[in-house]
Amino acid sequence: MKGYRRYFLNKLGWFAITFIFAFLLNFILPRLMPGDPVAAIVARQAQGMSNSTGVQAIYQQYTELFGTNKPLLTQFFIYVKNVLHGDFGFSFSQYPRSVAEVLGASLWWTLILQLPAIIVGWTLGNILGAMAAYLKGGFDKALMPAALFISSFPPFGMAVILMVMFAVKLRWFPTSGGYGFDLIPSFTPRFIGSAFIHYQLPFWSIVLIAIGGYAIGMRSMSIYELNADYVKFARFMGIKDRKIAGYVFRNAMLPQVTGLALALGTMIGGALVAEIIFSYPGLGTTIYNAIMGQDYPLISASALIITFMVLTATFVLEILYGFIDPRIKATQSD
Repeated sequence: MKGYRRYFLNKLGWFAITFIFAFLLNFILPRLMPGDPVAAIVARQAQGMSNSTGVQAIYQQYTELFGTNKPLLTQFFIYVKNVLHGDFGFSFSQYPRSVAEVLGASLWWTLILQLPAIIVGWTLGNILGAMAAYLKGGFDKALMPAALFISSFPPFGMAVILMVMFAVKLRWFPTSGGYGFDLIPSFTPRFIGSAFIHYQLPFWSIVLIAIGGYAIGMRSMSIYELNADYVKFARFMGIKDRKIAGYVFRNAMLPQVTGLALALGTMIGGALVAEIIFSYPGLGTTIYNAIMGQDYPLISASALIITFMVLTATFVLEILYGFIDPRIKATQSD
């Protein structure tokens, strides 16, 4: 227990240090972007105004509101105080909406799209990879080239191919959006049906890429474990092959669990490509629009969410490994 406590505190210390550096970069990098976002807001607000004094007054009002006229260090302390209170301020590009309101409106779309896609891709990929390693023969020869071919596609490539084939050519699915443009989000059968149809292409563009990568990884780890000394010894002792396979695939799953944890942690970042191509109303599209609109508060809040999710997923994974992997337990007791 003492060794594990030291292991836990060590991981917690690295988590804190990494988060602090990520927090600092998250504040500084958006403010190094060229351009003046307040000027863009004023330009939209002052359309049709010919009085330069009035435009200047609006500009001063917004610089005071957003704090962009204050020194960088002062902005940082204001930012820290607001984050601790869960207040990320107003969105520059969608003013007067708050950042929390903008992110809250798009978060559920990303979770509904990404979470099932990652889990389905991970599950199917591992099952197919384990079957290829165990059955060998024609199944392995057919699966391996297909998995390599699919996994070699970049995410945007798979999304574009599915869009061209099933939306443009066959016209089975719509090309963009999360639901029909003539609908208002609600729990009506018509809206749910429209959302389901719009959901298919972004969902499968993520799933197919994930299946290929996980299948290759699981197949390699399973072949390695099947040829390990403990498997040969177990077969020599007459242990049933089904029981041996259970131990083999449990050991082979450890790196795959790492991949799943990191995929869940980075699901918001991974949403960017699929959502932009299909104009899906999730966080990926929101982040893209924030970058194009030089929206500091929205960029910072989105990046902070992604950073926290990745670090938390990695930290939880390291702690769980301390319990489930006997090799780590043995190291702790030394």
